[in-house]
Amino acid sequence: MDEQRKIVVTSALPYANGDIHLGHLVEYIQTDIWVRFQKLRGHDCVYVCADDTHGTPIMIRARREGISPEELVEHTHAIHLKDFTDFQIAFDNYYSTNSPENRQLSELFYEAMKKSGGITRKTTPQLYCEHCQMFLPDRFVKGICPKCGAEGQYGDSCDRCGATYAAEELGAPICTTCGGTPVVRDSEHLYFELEPQHDYLEKWIPAHTTSDVSNKLLEWFKEPLRGWCISRSAPYFGFEIPGDPDKYFYVWVDAPIGYLASLANWCAAHGKSFDDYWQNPKAERYHFIGKDIIRFHCLFWPGMLHTAGFAQPDKIFVHGFLTVNGEKMSKSKGTFINARTYLDNLPPEALRYYYAAKLGGSTDDMDLNLTDFVQRVNSDLVGKITNIASRGAQMLQKKLSGRLGALDAEGAELVAECRAAAETIAGFYEERRFNMAVVEICRLADAVNAYFDRKEPWKTVKTDSEATRVTLTAALNAFRILAIYLQPVLPVYAEKAMKLFGETSWTWKSIATTLENRSLGDYEYLASRIDVGQVEAMVAAATVKPADSGEVQHESRASKNKAKSAAVAVAAPGIKGEIAFADFEKIDLRVGLVKSCEIVPKSAKLLKFVIDAGALGERTIFSGIRAAYPDPSALVGKEVVFVANLAPRKMSVGVSEGMILYAGEPGSGGGVVSPMALAGAGIPVC
Repeated sequence: MDEQRKIVVTSALPYANGDIHLGHLVEYIQTDIWVRFQKLRGHDCVYVCADDTHGTPIMIRARREGISPEELVEHTHAIHLKDFTDFQIAFDNYYSTNSPENRQLSELFYEAMKKSGGITRKTTPQLYCEHCQMFLPDRFVKGICPKCGAEGQYGDSCDRCGATYAAEELGAPICTTCGGTPVVRDSEHLYFELEPQHDYLEKWIPAHTTSDVSNKLLEWFKEPLRGWCISRSAPYFGFEIPGDPDKYFYVWVDAPIGYLASLANWCAAHGKSFDDYWQNPKAERYHFIGKDIIRFHCLFWPGMLHTAGFAQPDKIFVHGFLTVNGEKMSKSKGTFINARTYLDNLPPEALRYYYAAKLGGSTDDMDLNLTDFVQRVNSDLVGKITNIASRGAQMLQKKLSGRLGALDAEGAELVAECRAAAETIAGFYEERRFNMAVVEICRLADAVNAYFDRKEPWKTVKTDSEATRVTLTAALNAFRILAIYLQPVLPVYAEKAMKLFGETSWTWKSIATTLENRSLGDYEYLASRIDVGQVEAMVAAATVKPADSGEVQHESRASKNKAKSAAVAVAAPGIKGEIAFADFEKIDLRVGLVKSCEIVPKSAKLLKFVIDAGALGERTIFSGIRAAYPDPSALVGKEVVFVANLAPRKMSVGVSEGMILYAGEPGSGGGVVSPMALAGAGIPVC
């Protein structure tokens, strides 16, 4: 095991103007799992966050509710923290950007920017609402995209074509607060010039982000970097800029500084040195963020830190967006689900487990397929993993006085197999490939269940109680190791398992301990099956009628395509011949997680896939798409769609138990079909 590390971890700050929803929770659960793993390994890891509290939206909402902005953000802070706590997310410090520490640090950063010569003043045109008597932030303006003509676009970027622009470039702009037409007025603003740091940032970005993130950011370095407007005009809720009356720091200036303010507040409360955690060259600093805020965290923020003489984050970990059932979250469809709505209907462990089973450490979007969610939680977490403890502990308590015996050679071998996976699973956690950690844990659970079924303790307990005790001792010791592996994902579940074994805490080193000849505690149900009805009730509670949702309703691509057969080529060079739609409906399409993918020796075309198919178990599939994937290991951890009810085919290299869906010609720009691609085409897939 590594020597103790000193680590500071942050998640992006949730905005105080809205509720926490399931999309937000991808990031906070991902970060919490990683932090809990580091602590389980014995490292000094501090997880800080805060509410992002400043900006015009806060001011307007507070005015509308007849309270002060300070009262609004205090109220929201309590709601956010309750949601996070109930989802078992454990911050070391959850603070606020509207704090004295943040004001002091923001002014310190600004003075450093001025001293470096990086602050300039420019008079720029800006949209002003005469009815609201304020300059409008980008997100308080909607209009027609100046690039593609799409209507209803915000004042900074277009959802349809991805173009970025100034709000005053919008066609037919409207104020989203009052619906009035804004006018253009000149306003003087302060800018932080990034071009003097062009070379520094061009080298820094690829060293601290993944290649897909850095490649996107480095496209901007082909020309001089533009200055960043860091001021907003009164009225504005935030920190006033020293020496500039009626000018305030733009919310994105003091928001990332809020990481440091939260850390400083934690250090002061715990008698720690801020410099020992942030400025210490031996300490590590990591940000977890979504891909929609890359520009602020990977360009502006390192520029600010560099100018002010603060240490940089070692890595910025970026995740993708959440879709539900393959589509963007929607209030009218009940898939824009707030954290509290989920908690009112379903247990937090279920979502934590499912997110862990899907998160692969990349920037790929993640889909919450509600059918797969129910199946995977019930079949894997409950039916596969928890079932070991449920059967074993209850039988031991009811039939054998609740006392463990000693391992025999076969039981010791089973426990050793579980223990041997420790560093493999640790590596997956460290790399944020939680999905692969879950796959490995489920593989071990399969081995334990196979042992349990082979030994048939429900029979032997009637004829040989001591042999049965040996069997249950092995199964429960193996389960204990799996529960330790799962502790970062399911902390409350692990606490219940600890009580069962009469323990009060676990570390990663606890894996090496074998429990023999001792009594168990009382068995407490660790996890319960979830019902489709619970999910339906959640969706119903989250559904908002189109007239009330504020969403623009369009006929979806899926609805247009539902009556059409699928235009998906399964690694075939051409159309083979027409089939009736009824024939297509017989195909059972399922989602599987690629556990391994390797080249088949002596074959020019074949790849061998081993797939975790959830409730269907593990499948081996041979696919002739080698030309498309010279390095098949790139597919490991990805989700693929396969035909589950295809009759097994005996081949010279083995038996193929399905067919991987592939679109295009191998080696000519095609690829395996993702679940989201089919969902977007209206094709049902589990």
